[in-house]
Amino acid sequence: MNNHEIDYKVYGDDMQFVEIELDPQETVVAEAGSLMMMEDEIEMETIFGDGSESQSSGLMGKLFSAGRRVITGESLFMTAFTNAGAGKKHVSFAAPYPGKIIPLDLNQHGGKIICQKDSFLAAAKGVSIGIEFQRKIGAGFFGGEGFIMQKLEGDGLTFVHAGGTIHKKELKPGETLRVDTGCLVAMTGSVDYNIETVKGIKTALFGGEGLFFATLRGPGTVWIQSLPFSRLASRVFAAAPSRGGSKDEGSLAKGVFDLFGGDR
Repeated sequence: MNNHEIDYKVYGDDMQFVEIELDPQETVVAEAGSLMMMEDEIEMETIFGDGSESQSSGLMGKLFSAGRRVITGESLFMTAFTNAGAGKKHVSFAAPYPGKIIPLDLNQHGGKIICQKDSFLAAAKGVSIGIEFQRKIGAGFFGGEGFIMQKLEGDGLTFVHAGGTIHKKELKPGETLRVDTGCLVAMTGSVDYNIETVKGIKTALFGGEGLFFATLRGPGTVWIQSLPFSRLASRVFAAAPSRGGSKDEGSLAKGVFDLFGGDR
C-alpha cells in the first residue's frame, strides 16, 4: 500500500468526532481547523496540498496541488499529524456541523471516490485530494456543486462528513436514482452523474423542490445525506428575527441575536 494504514473509532451520534490511532511515524492529514484533541508526542506540520506522492515533484508540483484545493473552495494548506513517539498515539477530528462522519476505504471502492466540495475531513497520508471536473455542461451549471467536485484517490482510509442521516445505496448496472442536487454526498468513480429538469411546469414552479435533480446511474455506490448544510442554513436564516421584529418575542434565538448586536 502507498498510504499509511491507520485505525480509527467514531464517537457520538449527531455531533460526531473520529479518533484516529497512529503507530510510530504514521501520519494523518486533515483540513485546517478540524482538530479536536491530540495526545502528547504527536507533531503538527502545515503542508501545501495533501502531502501525497502525486505532488512530490518539487515546488511547482506542491503549488499545483495546493491550487487545486483553492479551486474547490478549500484552504491552500492542510495539517499533517505525525506520531513521533515510541507507542500508539491518538488524534481526534470533529465534524463541523450536525451529521455523520463516513469512513471510506478507497481500496474497497476502486481507489477513487468523488464527493461534494466541502465534505472532506481527514485521511491517511498518501491519499490524493484533487478535483473532478464535470464533463457535462448541464451537471456543471445546475448540479448544485458547480463544474468541480472533490476527488479522493489512493488505497487508504479517508473520512468525509455530511449533514443529517447518511444513506448508502448500491446501484446495479443501468439502475437509476434521482436525488435532490444538494443531497448527494459522494459516489464511486463508476457512477454516471447527470442533471435532469423537473417535468411539468406546475411541479417545477410550485413543487418546492427546485427545477433540477441529479440522476445517478449505476453500477456503483452512492452516499446520500438527509440534511444538506445549505438547507439547514436557509431554515436558520428564515427563522432568525429581523431588525424590525417585535420587542416582546421573548425567544432564546432573539436573545442570542440581540447579544451579538443584532438589535441595537
